[in-house]
Order: sequence, then C-alpha cells, then structure tokens
Amino acid sequence: MYPKKDKKAEEARRIMQQAIENHTADLAPVIDGRKVILETTDVIRQYNQYDEVVTAVNRANLRVFMGEFVAIVGASGSGKSTLLHLCAGLDRPQAGSIVVRGHRLEDMDEDALAKFRGSYLGMIFQSHHLIPHLTALENILVPTLMCSRSEISYDQHLKVLVASLDLADRLHHLPSELSGGQQQRVAIARALINRPQILFADEPTGNLDKANAEDVLQLLLDTRAELGCALVMVTHDLSIAARADRVFKMEAGRLRLWNNRLDGILPGYEGGEE
Repeated sequence: MYPKKDKKAEEARRIMQQAIENHTADLAPVIDGRKVILETTDVIRQYNQYDEVVTAVNRANLRVFMGEFVAIVGASGSGKSTLLHLCAGLDRPQAGSIVVRGHRLEDMDEDALAKFRGSYLGMIFQSHHLIPHLTALENILVPTLMCSRSEISYDQHLKVLVASLDLADRLHHLPSELSGGQQQRVAIARALINRPQILFADEPTGNLDKANAEDVLQLLLDTRAELGCALVMVTHDLSIAARADRVFKMEAGRLRLWNNRLDGILPGYEGGEE
C-alpha cells in the first residue's frame, strides 16, 4: 500500500513554494546566530560618459545583519550613493549579486521588484521628494496604495509614527507649508509606513541645520531600535558615522571596511567631516 498523503504538510509546502515564487518568504541565512538581511557579491555598476566608461561601483561586497546600523562614507563621486540605490532595488548592476531576505533582486522583473521594495525596503533621500499637491498625511500613505501588507495594523502604526515624529498638527498641510525638518520627518514616516526590514538613507541630514540634523538622526536610531530593522546610511558626516556599528569607506567605486565598533577603530579613521 502507498503511504497516505499528509494533506496539511502538502498544503504547507504549497504555501511556502508560492511564497518563494512571490518573493514573500523570508529565506535570509543565519550566520553565528545573526540574520543576514542584505548581501552583495562582486557588484559592478558602470555608466557611459561621452566616450568613456565610468565604473561607479567596482566589485563591491557588503553584508548587513538584521538590526545593524551600517554607515558608508566617501568623497563625492566615489560611488556610495550608487551602491545604496543598487541595494535598495532602485537601480540594476551590470554584474554581481544583490540578495535581500534571501532573494536575489536580479531575478525579479520590474513589477516583482517594485512590490518587494514596497514591502520590505524603505528609502530616505537627501531631498524629501514629497508630492507637492498631496498633504503630509497623503504623502505618508502613498506606499500603502501601491503595496499594502495585511499583517500591519496601519491605523495603529500611523498613530505611533505621527506621535514619534511630532507631526500630529501638520498632517493636513502641503509640503510647501512645512519647514525643512518637517518635510524630512514626513519623508521618514513615508519610508517607515510599511515597516521595512531595511531602511536606506542617502545623506538624510545633508540639507538640514545642525539641530534638525541631530533630531532626524536620533529619530532614525530610535526607529531602528523599535522596529528592529537594519539601517544603511550614506553620509559625509563622520560624527554620524561614528555612531554606526560598522563604517565602510567608498573610494573610486571600491568598498572597504573602515571601522568596526566590535573590534575597535581601524587605522585611518578620524572624527569630523569626510
């Protein structure tokens, strides 16, 4: 006689396989008890500039653990923002692999990548990129229109974000009616509304004065602690980078570890501005 089929096990396998195909399953590997949420391997990104080929990212290798704060520093034009955009699925590399939650971004078509990005990744830019004719509240909720996650209680999550970002009395104002710091806080709320597992930040304090910059940085650090997400930030400010778990430096498209708080400061690392 043939053994009886375990219908529950078959259904569980079917659901898991569907989740893998839809890129919703969490397949992130675990190393030394820590989940690897992001890993790049020999990533290359080149551009044609007139008659010259510019290699913005040259065989970059990066591993980020869940809950970790990683800073990337480097001179303007070194390729750090390009690498960040590649990791966030906003650009495609010519070679190499980018794996998030155990899924290779290069295996996804544009629709699948957009849904994956909306579900698990958050992005904060130096310029807030708010939609000018939408209110602060409407801007915050834009990602939920494109990618809503059933496991999130949006009403409650929105209340928490609004309170923590001090936006309660500005929700119905247009971006033009907000200060620079308020605009950036709205952009942060927008990036966090879908509870991302990785928050990418590209010079998020670059256009702010010192007081607002410190407020925004503290909000990002508090959010990382509360949500348990990874924070990957590009910055010129080494005083900000000094608060990261690890600091990588980008030079002519090449990435190298510069500072690891677990092992002490590496030679060549100093505070101040990059």
